[in-house]
Amino acid sequence: MTEQNPLLDFTGLPRFAAIKVEHIAAAVDALLAENRACINELTRAQTPASWADFVAPLEDASERLARAWGVVGHLHGVLDSPELRAAYNANQPKIVQYYTELGQNLDLFEKYKALRASPEFAALAQAQRRIVDNEIRDFRLSGAELSPDKKLRFAAISEELAHLGTRFSENLLDATNAYALYVEDRNELAGIPEDVVATARAAADKDGKSGWNFSLQAPSYVPFMQYAAKRELREQMYRAYVTRASEFGKPELDNTPLIARILRLHHEAARLLGYANHAEVSLVPKMAQTPQQVLDFLGDLAAKALPFARKDYAELGEYAAAELGLAQIEAWDLAFASEKLRAARYAFSDQEVKQYFPEAKVMQGLFRLVETIFGVRIGPDQAETWDPAVRFFRISDAQGKLIGQFYLDPYARDTKRGGAWMDEAISRRRLDARVQTPVAYLTCNFSAPVGGKPALFTHDEVLTLFHEFGHGLQHMLTRVDYLGVSGIHGVEWDAVELPSQFMENFCWEWEVLRHMSAHVDSGEPLPRALFDKMLAAKNFQSGMHTVRQLEFSLFDMHLHYDFDASGGKTPQQLLDEIRSRVAVAVPPSYSRFQNSFSHIFAGGYSAGYYSYKWAEVLSADAYSLFEENGVLDSDSGRRFCEEVLAVGGSRPALESFKAFRGREPSVDALLRHSGMTAA
Repeated sequence: MTEQNPLLDFTGLPRFAAIKVEHIAAAVDALLAENRACINELTRAQTPASWADFVAPLEDASERLARAWGVVGHLHGVLDSPELRAAYNANQPKIVQYYTELGQNLDLFEKYKALRASPEFAALAQAQRRIVDNEIRDFRLSGAELSPDKKLRFAAISEELAHLGTRFSENLLDATNAYALYVEDRNELAGIPEDVVATARAAADKDGKSGWNFSLQAPSYVPFMQYAAKRELREQMYRAYVTRASEFGKPELDNTPLIARILRLHHEAARLLGYANHAEVSLVPKMAQTPQQVLDFLGDLAAKALPFARKDYAELGEYAAAELGLAQIEAWDLAFASEKLRAARYAFSDQEVKQYFPEAKVMQGLFRLVETIFGVRIGPDQAETWDPAVRFFRISDAQGKLIGQFYLDPYARDTKRGGAWMDEAISRRRLDARVQTPVAYLTCNFSAPVGGKPALFTHDEVLTLFHEFGHGLQHMLTRVDYLGVSGIHGVEWDAVELPSQFMENFCWEWEVLRHMSAHVDSGEPLPRALFDKMLAAKNFQSGMHTVRQLEFSLFDMHLHYDFDASGGKTPQQLLDEIRSRVAVAVPPSYSRFQNSFSHIFAGGYSAGYYSYKWAEVLSADAYSLFEENGVLDSDSGRRFCEEVLAVGGSRPALESFKAFRGREPSVDALLRHSGMTAA
């Protein structure tokens, strides 16, 4: 059957060129039938509760389904079409139903508990013991111990939440794509960089229209808000952006009712499991112990950051009034005025820096860094892809032995959801005598090449690339042979950003940047004087940026901890209250940020958005060892790989951090990196 259906071929890489929409239902149905038959066999009384007889066969079955559905989910995210979307939405409930059945299967649960209590357990490898413990925990969180009627309700909630999350994401993509600002008068584009204007011209031409087409996708929207001199157009774009998927647009794309329903369902599911709220459930597999501990952590950071944020905002207001004639700075002026102030204060602009980061040179520099500190080799490889712009690479050790591979999909397009992410195509595990090497998807939304010139990255985009590559390194450099805790599997959610944020630090090092820059026209590397200006400006408005992240984190945690979704208060009112405490730049009343907050409503970060700041403490402190020993120190790199990346989820993340750093984590390095210290 694998010859007819490429989704059922697990002998190698996904066969993207052969996959058709009609393969999806057939593959899902076949795999679900196989897996259910396997589970029936494993739960028979005669099947020993041992690793070889029970856990390994279940892991095999689970991996096949995860790989096939993972390909479908990946294509849904990067190559969306009405046909693919329909097939995805038709089959997603089957997948959710299966995993709910699996998580609630009392016979499987009893087998795991029997293995945990058996003499064999002590003889298992640490990674295997961790998997068994995680499985027992997850069975409880999936409702395995609920009564039959409550199991049915929990299953229905799980299915509806999956559907609502998908709809939330699709509504946001459709609302983003539905808007276009067409400008006919070239004079109205004053200030906007030429490459952005050229891209807008190409977009209009593609639509068969004259003039210039600016969209709400990041490569168009962000520079427009930073550079467009015409204030009325900035306000127009801003309003369109912050009201996406809200009551101000098409009713069928409004995420407001979805948010209310998602919150009520999360709360109901938590109560079924015996918890007071969804935040308590969310934290069970994380490093943080309680919602209050998270709120205290965020509150402490806010207290430290707010004085700096208020100073940042006051300086911006004074500059905007004195130099830009803006007596009152509005939300649509923030990016524009900030860019002007930064250029005035540090004598450079994002656009100037961007000319030194052509894509090929950046990739070469990234690979050089990774090769230097981790002792690996990265080179091009061959594979079928889903778009001509996608490239494929291999990572090997110093002797040329394959370690892992990855796809890079760098450019924005209207069939692709926004943002940047890493996902797994294949995970590492041992199969008898051989090791299955991991394969990653690295997905970004950068501007594509235009006008015969290569793609150019802003420094922020370079940071994004390094961030996602950090996730990819944890997936690909793992040395754990057991699927449940190899790579990013089994890593606590609030530690999963440690490797990604760790990698960002290198983007501020001269020894790294000078080897990954070449002016698009002259080929000259980034001048040291310009780098020094960038470094001086590194913490420009870091107070404002920090409190904005804290605003999102506090909103998320309160929403899932002590907010009553069935009460009189709306999520918007909660957000307004939080802003009154920690925000310095308050958006206009029509802003509907929450309607596009896909991280927590469609991306798995519910009651977990604080993880970015939590892990930033870990990553900054981990990086401080490289600052002490030399940023390209291969010995520190070897230790980071051995103690953090290689072990994956095979032990608690705090143990991995302490094994690397030799002590408990400290917030000091983060505050120093952010310029928020008394000095």
